[in-house]
Formats: sequence, C-alpha cells, structure tokens
Amino acid sequence: MKIQFLGATREVTGSKHLITTDSGHTILLDCGMYQGKGMETDAANRDLGFDPAALDCIVLSHAHIDHSGLIPYVVKMGFKGDIYCTPATRDLCALMLADTAFIQEQDVRTYNKKIDRQNPHKEKGKKYKVEPLYNQQDVNRAMKHFVTYGYDRRFRLFDDVLLTFTNSGHMLGGAICSLEVYETDVEGGMCNVEGKKRWKRLTYTGDIGRPKSHILPPPQLFPQCDYLICESTYGDRLHDAPEATEEQLLGIVEDTCVYRKGQLLIPSFSVGRTQEIVYVLNQLYNDGRLPHIPVYVDSPMSTNATQIFRMYPDELSDEVQDTLRFDPDPFGFNTLRYITDINESKMLNHKEDPCIIISASGMLEAGRIKHHVANHISDPRCTILIVGYCEPTTLGARIQQPGLQWISIFGLDRRIKAQITKIESFSGHGDYKEMIDYLTRSLQVNDVQRVFVVHGAEEAAETYKEHLHEAGFKEITVPEHGETVTL
Repeated sequence: MKIQFLGATREVTGSKHLITTDSGHTILLDCGMYQGKGMETDAANRDLGFDPAALDCIVLSHAHIDHSGLIPYVVKMGFKGDIYCTPATRDLCALMLADTAFIQEQDVRTYNKKIDRQNPHKEKGKKYKVEPLYNQQDVNRAMKHFVTYGYDRRFRLFDDVLLTFTNSGHMLGGAICSLEVYETDVEGGMCNVEGKKRWKRLTYTGDIGRPKSHILPPPQLFPQCDYLICESTYGDRLHDAPEATEEQLLGIVEDTCVYRKGQLLIPSFSVGRTQEIVYVLNQLYNDGRLPHIPVYVDSPMSTNATQIFRMYPDELSDEVQDTLRFDPDPFGFNTLRYITDINESKMLNHKEDPCIIISASGMLEAGRIKHHVANHISDPRCTILIVGYCEPTTLGARIQQPGLQWISIFGLDRRIKAQITKIESFSGHGDYKEMIDYLTRSLQVNDVQRVFVVHGAEEAAETYKEHLHEAGFKEITVPEHGETVTL
C-alpha cells in the first residue's frame, strides 16, 4: 500500500491523500480546496496530482471546503466512482459546494474585469481570462456520487478494503476514517495461512474536535490502527478553558454594545462556528444575561446550515439535548434575526445603533462580513471579534497584527480604530494536549507503527511531532507535498 500526500502538507488547507492498495485500488482521503489566497490558489487547485478518471473512490471526513471543495471539479474532470461519507456530511456538502460554486463565479468575474482593465490592447489569440473551477451544474452532478453510512458501521469499499466512520466531534457529520486493507506484508510478519498477507489498519483523523463543545459531542474513541494520518492545526498551542467562553463573549458584548454603544462584528464560518456562537448567545438570552440588542446572522448559507443542524438533534451534544427539553429552538431567540436578502445586508453597513453581526467568511477573505468590516473598522466604538483559526495570508490573520494602524480592504487603505480581539475557545479543533489525550485513549500507542502529521502550518506540525514523541509514538513524519510513502 502507498500513500501520496497531495494537500494540507505543512499548511492548513487543501486536504488530499491518495491511497493505492497492492491490488490496484485508488482511494482519495478528502478532496479539499486550497483557500486563503484568492485567485492565487487557482493553479494549485487545478493541479490535482492524480487522474480523476483513474480514481476508484473518495472517502470524505467532513464537509468543510478545505476537505471537500474540489469534489465537483474532479467529477467534472472524469471521476466516476462513489464518494463515501456520513448523512449529515452529504447534506452539508450539497449546501456548501453550491455556495462555493457561486463564490467562484463572483471571484472570477471580478478578476476578469481587472484583467480587462490592465490589458486594454490584448494580443490576438492570447488567453487572459480564467474560468471557474466548476459551476452549479457540476455540483449537481457531483452530489449523485455520494453514498452515506452512519457512525460505527463497518462496511466494504472493495473485497479487500473495509471502512468505519467514528464521530470526530469537529463538526456535524465529521468522521474519523478507519480503513482496513488486506495487503502483502512487506516486513514478512503476522503471516496467515495464505502467505505473507494481513489486514493493515490505516486511520485518517480528518479534523479532531474538542472534548467539550457547546453543540457537538466529544470525539468518540476509534479502532486500533497500525498507521495514523493526523491533523495538527493547533499542534503548537493550547486553548483557554471552554468554560470561560461564555463569560468572555458576554464581556465583549457588554463592553462594545453597552458601554461604547458600538457594533460587534464576528467573522464566522457558516457551518459549525456560527451555530455555536448563536447557541451561546441563546443560552445567555435564556438566562436573562444578554443585553437587549439586535443580533443578526447575515448569511444565507448560515441560515440554511442552521436548518440542517436542526435536522440532526441526535448528533448534537448532551447540553443541546438538555436545552431542547425547555427550548424548542436552541438556535433562535426573540432578538435574533437571520438575514438572507442582500439589500437588508447592505443596510447593516450603515447601522449606527449597537448590535451584533455574525457573518461569513471566518477568515475575512470574502462574503458579507468583509463589507461590514470595511465599513466599521475605522469606528473606535466597534469591535471585530476573531473566533477561529485564520491562514497567515488571509485578511483575518493580517488584521490581528499587533500595532497595525492601516490595512487594505477592497483596494482601499483603511485606518484601524476598531478594537480587534480574539476568542480561541470557539475553535472546532482540539489543541495539542486535547488531541494527544484523545489519541492515547483510542490507541495502544506501541502498536502504531508510523504517524504522518498533516493539516498544520510547518511550525505547528513540527512542534506537534515532538509532542507525539513525548506521548510515546515512535516513527513520526511530517510529509512534503507530493511525497509518496510505501507501507
């Protein structure tokens, strides 16, 4: 069996890991899109590193676009196999991939207009403009390839490959993917009556959630493996205690909206992060502690994603289950409004009264929140609250630089007078202690032959590698892009 690492190597985006079995089956673990650099990622996303038409199947850990976003593209380029995931992941992908297609079309339109302005006298026959990776029709075709299985159900991909999904606690539908592959044992050990063959157990974590989340259950223990591909987003950091999240958020709301009479802007991913923030605000409202101010979720995608969360109450946390006994909608309260209409969204840009605006995208690279930030960043009454990881090149990361006084948004330099603050406790990723605790509870560490550290910036991945060594894991590799390893 071989693994080729084709994405999320020493960076936190574009997850793709290609498995080739001894029998010749090809399995792609996740099919993620590179994000965070605008049109600069276009070439990286088109260069897959494999032939989609020769790929047998895709195993999808969860619906986030950095793990699923290239699925319509590989279908467009000739992929004809099945895509295996959980039911909630399938439902979220239908929503998120359609939204990604729409954003691409907008980005490409803007980029091509810029190219037209820069090249008024084009060379005849020379191609300047770009096309979207895929459109809505490609998304519709891709969704026909999805095959869903629930958690903890062992099923067969091929005669010699079995797969089990375990709840990862990272997002609704998120799964640890445990493969069992019947293969030649190159080391000659553990032979059976048929010769030097055995079941090799390979586990891919996707993204690992936190042991305590307001809306999701903790990651569930997964089966023993011989080889582990593990994320490392927060491989060099620790989160604040989850219990402090509610009080931190309430303090920021009171400081911004009550004392400074300003607007609190929260860039948030539409799926998972937005629902958790809304749930915490709902709890504060139920307790009579939330100031009586308007709260807006300004995102059609967030609105639709919240409906999907409401469809899967049994996959939410015990805390949500308890809330449902007296509150039929833990994602809605009287002062909360979900906004989908673009004209209503534009009106928020000129709002002077105190309010909370939650809007996508979480890294401030696109979406309605970017307009809200552009219009409020020079107002000292306002606060911009970052609630999750931001790629270093993104606006969400750059805006957090200490002492920064000016920043360019939509091509215009803007003075930073709003307060910029952060609550990392809302992150859907476990920190290094939480992840290692989870791995050591799931696995007999001495039986794990090799660990591959992916989905983390280089410094985080290398630091996490050292933490894994300290926890007793033996051979640990931080692979390079395109590196192939034989197991």
